[in-house]
Amino acid sequence: MKRRTLFGAAAGLAAASLATPSLAQGRARVLRFVPEGNLANPDPVWTTTTIARNHAAMVWDTLYGLDSNFQPQPQMVAGHEVSDDKLTWRFTLREGLLFTDGVPVRSIDAITSIQRWGKRRPLGQTLLARAAEMKALDDRRFEIRLNKPYSLMVRALCDNCFVMPERIAKTDAFEQIREYVGSGPYTFAVDQWVSGAKAIYLRNERYVPRQEKPSFMAGGKVANFDRVEWIVMPDAATAMGALQNGEIDWVQRPDYDLISLMRKMQGVTVAVHDKVGTVAMIGINHLHPPFKDNPKLLQAILTAINQEDFMVAAVGSEPDLYKVPSGVFTPGLPMASDTGMEVFTSPRDLERSRKLVQESGYKGEEVMIMSPADYPHLAAFAQVTNDTLQRIGIKTQFASMDWGTLVQRRTSKEAPDKGGWNMFTTTYEGLAVADPAGHAPLRGNGLQGWFGWPTSPRLEALREQWLDAPDVAAQKQIASEMQRIAFEEVPFIPVGQMFNATAYRNDIADIVPAPFPIFWGVRRA
Repeated sequence: MKRRTLFGAAAGLAAASLATPSLAQGRARVLRFVPEGNLANPDPVWTTTTIARNHAAMVWDTLYGLDSNFQPQPQMVAGHEVSDDKLTWRFTLREGLLFTDGVPVRSIDAITSIQRWGKRRPLGQTLLARAAEMKALDDRRFEIRLNKPYSLMVRALCDNCFVMPERIAKTDAFEQIREYVGSGPYTFAVDQWVSGAKAIYLRNERYVPRQEKPSFMAGGKVANFDRVEWIVMPDAATAMGALQNGEIDWVQRPDYDLISLMRKMQGVTVAVHDKVGTVAMIGINHLHPPFKDNPKLLQAILTAINQEDFMVAAVGSEPDLYKVPSGVFTPGLPMASDTGMEVFTSPRDLERSRKLVQESGYKGEEVMIMSPADYPHLAAFAQVTNDTLQRIGIKTQFASMDWGTLVQRRTSKEAPDKGGWNMFTTTYEGLAVADPAGHAPLRGNGLQGWFGWPTSPRLEALREQWLDAPDVAAQKQIASEMQRIAFEEVPFIPVGQMFNATAYRNDIADIVPAPFPIFWGVRRA
């Protein structure tokens, strides 16, 4: 083996919601935070929402973590060995790892967590498909034996593969866990969690951080606060007022229309830590009419999509925080391509788009578009989607709901009139859709895939080729071909690239730069 290593009543309401017993514990030891939305479900495997991932990163640790250069680094493991034929991987856990209930973290916990996570994540699905056997060698060492080399093994284990106790990780990947015993720097105070209002996290006294500086999702995860309070404030103006008054310490994602005002506030810092951005997109249900087996209709919609309209509707007041055009891979990263991009960059001709809709065989079915009212930028995308479809002769039903309801409903494979859906708008973090390996919306694996469940043997075959490509040049060529096919089959529709700002009080220091909020390392100056 080889070793490798405006506020009025709203503000009063905010103050009331903040009047919790935590204030008596001392302001210095409590961090009050406004998340991007409501933590509707705390299971990071069952749901792919970013807020569930942010929650999970506090509560559970990972075997490996990406550093600030997006390179995998050991996290819960001390290291690994890999055989000369690249088929056998042996991992050793760090000493002293405990769950929040005081029980030691064992190899079987890691294996069971990998197996559950792998059923829902693209990188994990590939790992499971190539794994001949996973077994514990003892309490600290485990082995994964492959039937085919997987060069992305360590990177895959960075991809939100949170380690849970075996009994919890045995939960079916398509069912929600009911217990939240963690392995990370904070514990989830589930008895104080009120969906739609607040989530509370307490410093995990049993957690043993690595003896390194924090670097994105790697390094030492030191919790400097005894208590972190997530306070849900759907109204952006209320959150801004609470930040200005010092009732809140940190607002994850200020409304784009308010950023210029917040920059002028005394005692408040507005920063853009997100250097990769997110790719905004329209999710499409391929199981039901009118999009089932009708790529021509989806191609007609592509000819009408104006990405600039989507970005201006959501981010218009901050033009430096978006970029167009955007293809299926994150702009600015190696797999991004110009192939087929004329579908977005050529002049829009709505009359031609209407003709293409008619030629597609569209029968006048109503398209149900889900819009999350509590995410203004996503709601703006949904409104532009609705308007675009109507202008080219497609009937629509605009369904506004909160994000938690949307997340629940998008799991339904029923027809729209029976609780299902046709379209929804969302964003995917740039790193997650940077290449074919982890790009969930680009999968063509049908019912085992991302919401919308497109089936594409061509995309799946090319993804396998990409995973086995000998070099970056070959990977780029394959990614280019995948984008060409994606514009033919239209598994989803990209509508632009966005960068998120964050805002916090000036006495909050050492925030780890990242595309999403990280709660280790941060302290009160």
